[in-house]
This record gives sequence, structure tokens and C-alpha cells, in this order.
Amino acid sequence: MRLILTHEQADFDALASMLGAYLLDEMALPVLPRRMNRNVRSFVTLYGAELPFIDPRDLPSGQVESINLVDTQTMATVRGVGNDTRVKIVDHHHRRSDISPAWTITTDNVGATVTLFVEQLRELNNDLTMVQATLLLLGIYEDTGSLTYTRTTPRDLTAASYLLEQGASLGIVGDFLNQPLSLSQQFVYDRLRESLESIDLHGSHILIATAIAQEMDEELSTVVHKLRDLLDPDALFVIVTTRSGVQLICRSTSDHIDVSKIAGYFGGGGHARAAASLVKGKSLPLVISELKSILPQHVRPAVTVAEIMSRTPQVLSPDTPVQEAAMRMQRYGYEGYPVVKDSRVVGLLTRRAVDRALAHKLNLTAQSLMDAGEVTVRLDDSIEHLQRLMTDSGWGQIPVIRSEDGVIVGIVTRTDLLKTLTGKLDRSNYQNLAERLESALPSVRLALLKAVCEIATEQRMAIYVVGGFVRDLLLDRPSVDFDLVVEGDAIALAHTLGRRFGGRITTHTRFGTAKWLISEVSGDLANELGYQNSKTELPEFLDLITARTEFYTHPTALPTIERGSIKLDLHRRDFTINTLAMRLDGRHYGELHDYWGGLNDLKEGLVRVLHSLSFVDDPTRMLRAVRFEQRFGFRIEERTEQLLQEALTLLGRVSGERIRHELDHILDEDDRLLMFGRLNELGLLKALHPNLQWDNSISLRIESLYAAYNINLSKGLPGIDIETSLRKLSYIQWLIQLPEEKVESILLRIRYPPSQIDDVLASCRLYQDVASIADQHPSRVVGLLDKYPRLSVYATYIAVQEDLVRQKIWRYLTDWGQVYPCVTGNDLRTLGVPPGPIYRRILDRLRDAWLDGEIFTVEEEKRMLNNLLVAENK
Repeated sequence: MRLILTHEQADFDALASMLGAYLLDEMALPVLPRRMNRNVRSFVTLYGAELPFIDPRDLPSGQVESINLVDTQTMATVRGVGNDTRVKIVDHHHRRSDISPAWTITTDNVGATVTLFVEQLRELNNDLTMVQATLLLLGIYEDTGSLTYTRTTPRDLTAASYLLEQGASLGIVGDFLNQPLSLSQQFVYDRLRESLESIDLHGSHILIATAIAQEMDEELSTVVHKLRDLLDPDALFVIVTTRSGVQLICRSTSDHIDVSKIAGYFGGGGHARAAASLVKGKSLPLVISELKSILPQHVRPAVTVAEIMSRTPQVLSPDTPVQEAAMRMQRYGYEGYPVVKDSRVVGLLTRRAVDRALAHKLNLTAQSLMDAGEVTVRLDDSIEHLQRLMTDSGWGQIPVIRSEDGVIVGIVTRTDLLKTLTGKLDRSNYQNLAERLESALPSVRLALLKAVCEIATEQRMAIYVVGGFVRDLLLDRPSVDFDLVVEGDAIALAHTLGRRFGGRITTHTRFGTAKWLISEVSGDLANELGYQNSKTELPEFLDLITARTEFYTHPTALPTIERGSIKLDLHRRDFTINTLAMRLDGRHYGELHDYWGGLNDLKEGLVRVLHSLSFVDDPTRMLRAVRFEQRFGFRIEERTEQLLQEALTLLGRVSGERIRHELDHILDEDDRLLMFGRLNELGLLKALHPNLQWDNSISLRIESLYAAYNINLSKGLPGIDIETSLRKLSYIQWLIQLPEEKVESILLRIRYPPSQIDDVLASCRLYQDVASIADQHPSRVVGLLDKYPRLSVYATYIAVQEDLVRQKIWRYLTDWGQVYPCVTGNDLRTLGVPPGPIYRRILDRLRDAWLDGEIFTVEEEKRMLNNLLVAENK
């Protein structure tokens, strides 16, 4: 195990340096310090889900192989550290004299330690996400005073420039940084704090501060920034008497207060969040009075918790067993539940706590596992208050209560907050895919889709195309086939489509699904959509699915279904990259919805499960993980691979039909060889059946099969339908070298079709016997190969390596196998030969003669027949 550590009371340089070290060695674990500065803790609270840091409480046990110590030269005590643990230090402070000689240390004269890591990332040309680039930039800006401290070097500026090119947000950087004050600034700052006046207006918290600073020569904006960071109001107005006049400085932290308009009233200007005015000819009291009088005109009602919360929340009682809590989290996709006793919130139970308890097989209740506390918000609380509360409490899900009676009426999550704070989000995640969609689909299919969406809009149903279609669209591998998910009643929508356009409707009430069969009316439908003679471009049917959630009553079971939202519907899917949805109704046409981090994992090339019990719910997802990984050139995310290894034994409990279904899909992929190699590497093949194996010889056989397929399909081989038998031939090439009894065991395990098992087993037998034909006459070759199905003969031709054997099998398939004497059984009967075994002896002897070159003409065959009849009559 390799760790990345930093100092306690961590600042942004420490945290960013840990991220930089991780990006250079993603197998190492960056462990959060137990104490962090308040602004650092706030950043982790909001953006931690997009960063690789782990809580020290979640650190796995085991021996620590190495430690990368960043932005410090003092190491805290860590479990698992021994005398053999290697320590490497990367720092920008002067080297201490008491460093252990066994440790490796790198120091350099730069303004921030993180600059050293950014330089390496730049050399490697690593792509960074917005959050990663922003955190790295915060480390540089904080330790260099936003590049103004005298210790700032050109290298720091170069690193900062690179991070901005990578998408770092200066807005977020500005929000989280604190700047130091000079002595004179500190004096004014203290006077302003003493004069603070608070005004609550339309749900916004506004502060007015005044001071006399006629001797002040330094700029005031830093003082205002410091005051705003300390008090965190929705808006702050600082009014200071200076030698030049009354200085008004305005700052807003809310989209609902545009301070540029307020400054404009006094003859100034600026931006919505920051503005100023120098007011001449008016006294300080008069400016204060006029400011208060105009504020109601410029402060719009703020967004409240009530507007972003989810209603009718589910809660747990303190005595809820951990197993029940896990089942509910799995069933509904929630990451946390409030714990309520006597109608009061007493704590929050998180998925992380539940997963840890299950991993350690602890039989505990919600009360034992919860984060204790009475953390709530009210319906009319602002989102700014919510943000502060989340930061201070560390809770990612906060119950919403009514003011009058304290009853819980909703819950608001970190995701709800981040979606609302759009100014602080990576806007690259908010995309409209309409243009891509319209380029990907044939015109008539696009017209059909729009017609369906128009009716859904009329019926006030949200409709989405989801999963693989959206994933492939974003990967520039568009498909023309799609399923539609409806937030509403998909069956009712299907019947409306049937009445409007014709076609048959079949439904499955339990699952809320409908199939609109349109092949019989495709011509009329294409005409109605405005595309004559385009019926062949329409699908045979369209699947409409009611958004639903599902849960598993026990591992490997088929799911139980309940109606749900699109968010819950997507949560039941296998991997984050398959949870992307595109909304299509009304004004939402083309909107990309990413609730579970699929877009980021798509960009990072990661296959990641949605929760820790995903493989327990459905072990076949392990096979699909490999299929997606190799198809797209991605990699299975580290935690997902760990969960996969832990769930391997569950594959033995999956039905053979489901296993074979997944194997069939893999055999149909272009990258099948890479996929099977990876299955073998991860131990999945042995988990499916102890006799299953994969090696280079198998890869070569299957590769030869497909190479021969492309050649032989066009030529055709008598008695063999290669195209329809390709999958069976692949199984044969996989298993042909194994003993027959092992092959039969494998085929029974995967419920291979009984009618096809004999062909596979016959191929295995022939493969063992076929070497003997190398020095045999054609008749002996035909005599052996005729005993086997022709498909088995072709499979053996692909599998064997000896050229002479291959040549003789090929002659059999293309020539010898079709050689028969001209004489038939009817001819023998006409000649008066009594029916019996003599027929077979004579006809076989004549065939052998043709094959071995003893006869070449019909006349020679007749003479040989007469000789044979004479011999038989003696």
C-alpha cells in the first residue's frame, strides 16, 4: 500500500500537492489530514466527490510500502508504517537538518509546493478536470498571494497559466482565498466590524458597515474581501469617508442582488458581484440613508431551500438494523437517511457508514452508526445558509423542517445545492446534445422520435433517451437504435401513439413497459412523417419504459420493480457511463442529464459501478465491466476492480443461461480476444468454471477462425453455414483442446443448447484423432472425417497447425467429401443384387477407387463393378 500525506491544519497548497502527487501515481492513496483550514474544509465538502481523497477512517489496514510526504517535512503517525517503509518528501520550504538520512527529499525555490507537481503534469501532457485544475491553482494562489508575494517565481506563473488553460476557475479561486491585511487596513477593518448593521430583506442577509478613514492611503477592496469572507452575507455594503469623498464598495454573493445597479445609482459601476462608487458632495449619513431606501428595489427574493429540496423524505428510526438501511439505500439510490426519534432529527446515517459495517459483518443499528446531531434547515432558509450548514456539519443530506411544528417535510442534498450554485459548477457538464442527435439519426427516424416527444409533451410527460445511446453519442460512435424512458405512464403514451399512427401495442404492466410494433404500418407512418419511400429506415418497433427503480431481495436474484424518477431509473443501471440521459420533451430537447458522474468517468475513461453492492446485486456486471473496458479502451476504476474481486465467488450462483448470454455478447465484439484475456487476468473465467482457461493458443485459433471466416464466407463450403454457426465455432475453438469430459461439464454449466453439444464434443474427439490422416490415402481420410459433423471438420481445420493435415481436411471439405460413385443402390437392384450389406461394401469400394485414383471414368467404374459382383458371388 502506498500513501500520500501532508501536514495537519492543511492549507490549499498542502491539499493541492496531494492531488498533484496522486495524478502522477494513481495507485497511491491520498489521505486527508484530520484538521484542515476552514476554507479548505469547505472546498472538500463541496467538491470532494470529484476528487480522489480518502478519509483516514477509511484507510485499509495493511503494511505501508511507501509514503509520499508533500508540503511538509514532518510525518504524522500512520498505521502500517514500519522500518522498511520508504518515505519521499516534496516541499518548497528550506530543508530541515533533522530529516532521516533514509528519506528521499526534493525541495526547490518556488512559491508553492504544488508548482513542482504541475510542472511534471505539464510535461506528461495530462488532461485535468475543472475541479482538479482549480484546486491546483488554489494551492499556487494561496501560497503566493495570488502571485503577488515577493517569493513568487516565474515558474509559479507558468504553472498557473497552464492550469487556466486546463479550465481552472478563477471565480472559485476567488471565493475560497483569504488575503492578509496591512496594519492600516486592519485598523479600518476593526472599525467596520464595530459598525456593522444587519438587514434581512426578501430572505437575503445584507450587511452595511461604515468607517471614517481620511488618513487611509491603501486600497480598501482587500479589507472588504476579508470582511465578506468572515461574515458571508448575501451582500455587503462598505461606506467609508476618505479624503476624496465617500467611498461606497459593494459586494454580492447572491445572484439575486446585482450591486452594479446599486453603485450605478450613486454614479459608479462595476459587475453584478462587485461594484464601487466615489460619492462626492454627500455626507456619510445621507449616503447610508439613500442606500437603505433603494435596496428593496434591487434585492430580489433569494432561492430558498423549499425550491430545491425533495419532498416526502424517507427517514430511519434509531433502532433500524444496518441490513435494512442497506436494502433501502440500494433500493432507492439514496446516499444517506435522517435518523428520527420522537419526530426530532437525532442524526444522519450515510452509505459509507453502512458499507463499512457490512464489510466488517457488524450487526449494528442506525443509532450506533449515524453521525449524531440535530442538523436541519427550514423551508425559507437561503441556499447560502444551507451551504454554510453543510460546510460546518459535514452532512451531505440535511432534513428540511416546518418552522411552526418542526415536522420533517423534505430533504436537501449536496447534489441539489451544487446544481443550484451554477456559477460554481463546471459548465462543461451542462450540455445540449440536440445537434449531435440530429446528425446521428436518419431523417425519418429523427422525425419519428420528434413525433413521439411531441405527444409526450402534450401529455406533460418528461421523456428521455438513455444509457448506451447517449454514451455512444458522446464517444462519437452513434447508434440508430434507442429506448425511451418516460417519467409518467409509458403504457398510456404507447396507446396514444397507436391511436395516432397505427401499429400494435404490447405491454408488460408489472414493469410499466410497452412495445410499439410499427413494422406493419411503416410505409404509411413514413409518409405521414413526410418521408415517402423511407419505411425501411424505420425500426420494427419502439420500446417505451416507465422510469422505475429496482431492488434485489437477495444476491444474484432478478430485480423487484417500483415506479420512480429518471434519477432513480438511472441509478439501477450497471455503470456510471451508462447513466447518462438526454431529455427530449418541449424546451428540454437535447438536454444532457448526468446525475451519477457518468460524463466525468466517460472523459476519464473509467468503468465505475454506482455503489459497493452492485456486483452482489448482479454478478454478471463483472463480465460487462470487462466488455465495456476493452471495447472503449477504458480501465476499470480501482475501487470497482476491488469490489469485483470480492464478488468473484458469486458468479457460481448465477444461472447458466445468463452467463452464456454475456459470453455470447463478448464473442460478438470486435475486441473479443482482449476481453477474454482480461477475464482470465481478473480470475473471472475460473470463477465461471474451474476448467475454463485462456491462453495465446486459444487467441490464435479464434483469430484464425475470423480470418478464415472473411475468406470462406464468400466462397461457401458445401454443407456448412459458416455465418450462422460462427458463434458455435468460436466456442469450439475455445474448448477444442480440452478433454471431452471437461468440455461437457463446462457446456452444462453455461446451459449450452443440448442440440448443439454433440457438435462441440465431436470436434474435441476429432481434434485428438486427426493427426493420423497426415500419411493416409484420400479414401482413409474420407472414411475418418465422414464420421463427424461437417461443422466439426471445419472447426478442426481451423484448430490444427500441421500443414499436411490442414491440406487434407481442406480437400475433404471442398472436394473429396462430395465424391460419390455414379452407381446407386437402385442400379444394383436393377442388376438383380439382393438388398443387404453388400450394397454398402460395393458403393464404398467404388467411392474409394475414385478417391484414390484407381478409376477415372464411368466405363472404368462399370468394369470394376462387374469384377466386384463376380467376387461377391464366389
